[in-house]
This record gives sequence, C-alpha cells and structure tokens, in this order.
Amino acid sequence: MQHSMNKAIRHILLILAAAISVQWSTAQTTNYFLHTVTKGQGLYSISRMYGVTEADIISLNPGSETVIKVGQQLRIPQAKAEVPDTSKPQTTYGNERFHTIKTGETLYRLTVIYRLTAKEICSANPGLSAENFKVGQVIVIPEKKEPKQQDQQPQPTEPNPLAGRKENTENDVDTTQEPAEATANCKTEHTVKRRENIYRISRMYGISELELVNANPELRERKLRRGEVLCIPYTQAEQAERKRLQTHPTPQEEPTPVATPTDEELFAESKQAGEQIEQIRAAIILPFMLGDSITSEQMKMVEFYEGTLLALDSLKRQGVSVDLHIYDSGSKDESIKPILTRPEMRRMNLIIGPVHDKHISEVAAFADTTGISVVIPFAREIDEVFTNPHIYQVNTPQSYFYSEVYDHFFMQFPHPNVIFFESPEEPDDDLIGTFKHELSYRGAPYTILPADTATNKDSIMAHMHTGRQNILMMTSEKSGSLNNMVPIFQLLVRDTASTTYDIHLFGYPQYQIYTNNHLASFYEIDTYFYSSFYTNNLLPEAKAFHRKYRRTYSKEIVNRYPKYAILGFDIAYYFLKAMHLYGTDMPNRLNEMEYTPLQTGFKFERVNNWGGFINRKVFFVHFAKDYQLQTIDFDR
Repeated sequence: MQHSMNKAIRHILLILAAAISVQWSTAQTTNYFLHTVTKGQGLYSISRMYGVTEADIISLNPGSETVIKVGQQLRIPQAKAEVPDTSKPQTTYGNERFHTIKTGETLYRLTVIYRLTAKEICSANPGLSAENFKVGQVIVIPEKKEPKQQDQQPQPTEPNPLAGRKENTENDVDTTQEPAEATANCKTEHTVKRRENIYRISRMYGISELELVNANPELRERKLRRGEVLCIPYTQAEQAERKRLQTHPTPQEEPTPVATPTDEELFAESKQAGEQIEQIRAAIILPFMLGDSITSEQMKMVEFYEGTLLALDSLKRQGVSVDLHIYDSGSKDESIKPILTRPEMRRMNLIIGPVHDKHISEVAAFADTTGISVVIPFAREIDEVFTNPHIYQVNTPQSYFYSEVYDHFFMQFPHPNVIFFESPEEPDDDLIGTFKHELSYRGAPYTILPADTATNKDSIMAHMHTGRQNILMMTSEKSGSLNNMVPIFQLLVRDTASTTYDIHLFGYPQYQIYTNNHLASFYEIDTYFYSSFYTNNLLPEAKAFHRKYRRTYSKEIVNRYPKYAILGFDIAYYFLKAMHLYGTDMPNRLNEMEYTPLQTGFKFERVNNWGGFINRKVFFVHFAKDYQLQTIDFDR
C-alpha cells in the first residue's frame, strides 16, 4: 500500500517537473527574434548590433562559433525586454527591442501591435523604406513613452506676467487665456519648421496656444525644436461635437469605413522632407598636437588637413559655401568633451574625425543627441556604427571588406585554381583562412606550397590546370616571401608562354608599395591586387593634384599607403558636395552623387535599419601583360 502511494506520488512529481521543464524551455526558446545573416557579417558585428554577447548568440545557435553563412537565420536573444504577444495590441513595454518582420505584416500592423505611430517607427529605423520592408528584415522598436500622470490632468491657470505679448515673442504661452482640457486625441500632426513658434502654429489650426501646449506637455519645459512633430488637438467645438455623437448618436449617421493605409502611404507621410543647406558648417577633430618635434603620425594629420583645404578651394569655385572649424583632439587619453560642449558645435552639419577610440565614443554620443553627421576616416573597428545612424565609417571593417573581395574575385576569376604559397615565418593572415573556406564552398580547387626557393617552377606546374585560371597567391602581405617567389613566377610564365595555361598573381593592397621594386615583374606575371585606396600617378587628375599641392604648400606629398593629403581631399569633397546637393536628405541619397575619387573608393551602405554607414568599396588594380595599368570597378 505504502509502495503504491509512493509510486503514485513520484509519478505526479515527474509530471509536474516535466510541465515546469516544458514551461521553462518554452520561455527560454521564445525570447528571441530571427536575424538573417548578410554579406560581411560575423558574430562580432551581429552581437554589437543587438547589444548581446557572442556567447549569447552561440548558445542559441550551436555551431555558429565555427562558421556562419550568408542567408543563414540566427536566433538572437532579446537583450532588454520580453517579446510581446503579437496576436493582440500592446499598450506598454520596456526599453527598445527588436522585431523580425513576418509574412503578411505591414507597417500599419506594427503600429497597432506596438501602439506607436508610423513616424515613431520610421524615426527609429532611418534605413527602413517601403522598398525594403520585407519578410526577415529586423527593425528596432523604440521605447513607448507613456505620458506622466501629472500630464494627464487639466493644468491650473495662473496669472502670467507676460500676458498681452505680440506675435514675434518667444515660445512662452499666455496661461491667462481660456483653459482647455488636456487631451491625447490628435486630429493631425505638424512638423515644426524654421521660424515657427507656438503662436503661429496654434493660429494655423484655429486653436489656442494653451490647447496646443496641453496636447504637447513637453513644451511647458522647453522651446520648440525644428523638425519635431506636434500633436494638433481637436478644437473645443470639435471636441464637444465628438462627445455629443458618442452620447447621442444620430440614427441616420453611419460610420464611414476607413481604408487601411498602405506601406507606401505611411512611409511617404512619415519621412521627413530634406532641406537645403545654404552654408555648410563643418568641423575637423584630429590629433594634431603640434610642438617642437612632429612625429610621422602628426604629419599624416597635417597632410589630411591640407588635402581638406584643397577640397574646400575646389568646392568654393563651384559655389559651395563652407564654414570650417579645426580642433586638436589631443592625446588618446584626453577627453574631447570640452570641444563638443562649445556653443558652435551644436550648429555643425558635419564632423570629420576623430581618430582614437575614446574620442570616437564621445563624438558618437554627441551625434546621437544632436543628429549631426560624423565621418570617421581612419578607424576600422567602430562599435558605434552598428547602433548610431549618424556615423559614416570610411575604413571598412575587415569582415565586410573581405566579403567584397571574395565576391569580386569570383566575378573576375569564375573558374579559379588557387595555389597558395606559405612561409613558416609569416603565418596566414585573416583573409586566407576564410578564403580557403570560400573556395571549398564553391567547389574550387586549391593547393598549398612552401614560399621558398625549394619550390621551383616544375613543382608549381604539377598543380596547374589547363581549363582554369591559375591564381598564384602569397598567404602574407609582407614583402619577404614575395621577393623569394617573384623570380620563380617569372620563369614559370616564360616557360608556359606557348601553352594554354592561364596564370595570374593575386595580391594585397600593400603591393602598391612594392611596385617600385617589382613593376616590370608585376606586368609580366599579370598581377592583380585588391584595395579601397589607390592612386594612379600617371592619370591627369592625379598629376594636377600633385602640382596644386606642391604649388600651395611648397613640398611633395609623402609616398605612403594611403596618401593622406589625397584621402583628406576625397573625403571632404565627397561629403561636403553631397551635403550641398542633397541637404538634410544626404543619408538617403549619398550614393547618387557622381564623383570619381583621386584615391578613395566610396560605396556607403547602412549596416542595418537603425545603424550607421560603412564604406564597402573594393576595386582591383590590374598590371596587364600588355603593360596597361587598369583599375577595375565592379560597381559600374
């Protein structure tokens, strides 16, 4: 009897434990959203986008620590808030969170689910549009700002010493005028424009100033801000009529069916129209730190600045007006907050710089509150670009850069047979390991040989194919192994000249530094290298720039990779010209501008719907056998 009871109790406990386990497991596995991997993304960049750790992602996606592929869907844990029940409207939720668009969902549907306006969603996702609102896209859901309790009560009226003021006064409100019931019912919305004040806006809609302020209680604490969206309440007469219809509906009156707005309509209504900028206010923040002795790094900053001034001179001749401010950011341990708190900084349209990580974090936070565009010219690892829509990263993150290189490589060589040459003193760089994975994934053969004089032309020929492009590639960008192998490559090309072997050397951006030593060899071996920076000094535009720099500064540009004077010219010219052409709409139209850079390629794309831009431009430089030097642009 006792044994039977114990067995029954154990059975009940097992059922309860299983139920608790299933409930806990469900809670754990549903608190995520889906992210579709795009070109160039790795665990590092994805984790930074969503404010989680790489370990968090791996725990929900076993095997992702080894490799992730374009198009793969990853489960990403919600870092800050619970996933809402999307089967019914939401009233409140915590901090901003993320949502993966599902089949059949529309922008209007999301406004209902999250109790947000289309403009609030679009403002939080500046990269979102009717064209890319698609299944699988992830968007950020901004925090729902519930009105404070005191804002929901009618405000008492008090005597105002400013009563009777004229139209051209500031945005203070005469509270001795008629009281109005505070309401959250908006008849329409109004976007504040330049020189508008509360008096003009209230008269525009036939309401009192107090009614306007009661509908937008934040205006009791501050002045109007250009670009903000105001709730325009119903007039007192309209409110009375609405109440009458609610309590005494007219039998003959039937509600007019309201059509659900389309995504195109909601996006058109929610996007802020761009404004032209008559005079562009720009700031350069770089570590000049000029003193008695000038280091090589400081000279780079000086050259960058000198190139910027030449860009301003060219733009001035085209009628572009720029008010330029220069600031020394100091050492990497100093703070640039004293610069950012200067009164003129909040009026800037564009900031170029800074360089050091601490300074980048400070200027990113400043841009997040002011909406000022910030161009980071040198840094390659910028976490803020994944979450801040105002950041433009010129120097491409490595994973994005290499993904572009692989794509272009297979466009140029659709049937490759790659022969890698490894040196024990120079281990594989980051490019090679992933490149080998790509070759295997695409079914392209590759071989690994030692990069020393023991590897002769005959041993290389044993691994060559007649029906493929035979690509010779070092596994390090350093010059040592290249110096050993170039004479062997030349013999190989000469001995196979009468055969059907198709042979090319493929290399690194640093090869442009080595051209003085290997120029003739590069032509003979039919060499390619990838880069996002390259200047062909034989082109007329490059010659003209060098002459202008020499004439202006009485010195030559330092021959380094990249050339900082030309980098400063390209960046300043590109962004200032785009801002002149497109005004505040520049983020949406940046790549429309036609500009042939002297050195720096530009192809900016948003990293996600709520983040900033990275430059994904890569081109190949080709030293052809007929002694033609070509730059291959795959985006034209």
